[in-house]
Amino acid sequence: MKKYFSYFRIRFINSLQYRTAACAGIATQFVWGFMEILLFSAFYRENQNIFPMEFSALASYIWLQQAFLAIFMLWFWDKDIFNMISDGNLAYELIRPADVYWLWFTKNTASRISAALLRCFPILIVASLLPEPYGLSLPASPLAFVMFTLTGILSFLSVISLCMIVYAGSVYTISPKGLMAIVSAAAELLSGGLVPIPFMPEWLQRILYFTPFASMQNLPLRIYGGDIAGAQMLYGFLLQIFWLIAMAVFGRLLLSRGLKSAALQGG
Repeated sequence: MKKYFSYFRIRFINSLQYRTAACAGIATQFVWGFMEILLFSAFYRENQNIFPMEFSALASYIWLQQAFLAIFMLWFWDKDIFNMISDGNLAYELIRPADVYWLWFTKNTASRISAALLRCFPILIVASLLPEPYGLSLPASPLAFVMFTLTGILSFLSVISLCMIVYAGSVYTISPKGLMAIVSAAAELLSGGLVPIPFMPEWLQRILYFTPFASMQNLPLRIYGGDIAGAQMLYGFLLQIFWLIAMAVFGRLLLSRGLKSAALQGG
């Protein structure tokens, strides 16, 4: 465990150096957040009663999504891992005195947390100062905030676990680009990245609630605004734990099997 913590610290400190990229990301996320809220507000002005979420809850959803983009978005890939697999430098990982799966898991965790810390506070502060209902509202209740925190952590780990499945799957392919594109597009849509899941057709919602995608950003962001509460919140929390364990076990087995038969450049 000590070696993974040391690796986390090294990667975390190294990632904190990219402040210019963080400033550019903050500006981009502000523009994107404002654009989304203004777009939805145009529809809500026509008849807000036909929409499945209150506008204030939707605004909080969007601002939290932008603030923690590095935490919740699957397309935040670690290109070093893909390059390592493609050019044969994976051999260096195999001789390290550590499990490759948990080494990469730790690396992804550190990179995402550092990126989120550099970007989240300016967005949260400005969004909380905006007038209602366009800004970031307070949590629906103290319990909602606690569950938002717990499910947010599990959502973060679930996103990394799904990323690890993609990294493991790339060991079996010549190029990871196709797998990256398919999983990124599917996860962006099905996890509520483009539009919240309640805005999707009911038949699709019923399917998604049994998939790992609904256990990602959808759950914590909707709990914060009070859109998910009570028994539904507990059910989502337990399902989230199930999918996290299932994806971690599957990803670990997939990578272990792939590394045993991997053909590396140079031998």
